[in-house]
Amino acid sequence: MCHDPSSRPPAPPRRAGAVAATELTTLTAADGTQFSAAWAAPDDVGSAPAGVVVLPDIRGLHPYYVALAERFAEAGVPALAIDWFGRTAGLAEGGSRDGEFDWQTHIPQTTPEGIDADLAAAIAELRRRTRPDLPVVTVGFCFGGSHSWRQSGGDLDVAACAGFYGRPVMVGDAASRASRPTLMLIAGADAATPVEDQLALADTMRAAGAEVTTAVYDGAPHSFFDRASTKWEDACQDAWRRLLELVDRAGGAAP
Repeated sequence: MCHDPSSRPPAPPRRAGAVAATELTTLTAADGTQFSAAWAAPDDVGSAPAGVVVLPDIRGLHPYYVALAERFAEAGVPALAIDWFGRTAGLAEGGSRDGEFDWQTHIPQTTPEGIDADLAAAIAELRRRTRPDLPVVTVGFCFGGSHSWRQSGGDLDVAACAGFYGRPVMVGDAASRASRPTLMLIAGADAATPVEDQLALADTMRAAGAEVTTAVYDGAPHSFFDRASTKWEDACQDAWRRLLELVDRAGGAAP
């Protein structure tokens, strides 16, 4: 799996004020599927240049991603983290998935169509809680990183896409249609996906017309984005800086 069960995201390099609101909630996709989500809002939500939908790893809405939504809010960015498993496992008990959740049974049952339906509902909810014209950036990890990159060539109304440790095979044909700014944050010692495959995906997406930025963190393992990974603290801070710059640019704000 992407992270140790006790892992939590590192602090962002900027603090824009207090986190005004956090909530574990339930969203409903257009096909009627209900799924779990975590909302976090900065103190001055109206001034946020853009918002973020967090796409988790294979574990779904693990507490790591609830905390990551709050970290974005600390940085002045409204965020909504979603769960993958409403269609097959129902709502997360207690609002989030714990380390005992049987993701191995449910991940193979996910589909791009179901994921996009849930993401569309999350985008709509993010705008409902902020403003109707809020630009939205997807930020994903591993399984979610792959689906975030896939949005660059998809049909949903997203402004930009970012992902950690994604798998190019899951992006599929969408790579040849990529058009949105895309950030690829790559662990240099990723045992799950070779760096070369991820860089080749970036080239394919650039050829399609997308602006793609890659950052390879030499020697960093899959799941390095963790507050406990003191050895990779500089990589974590650089990744945060790049994420926040992408969000600012998506909203038309100067980095």
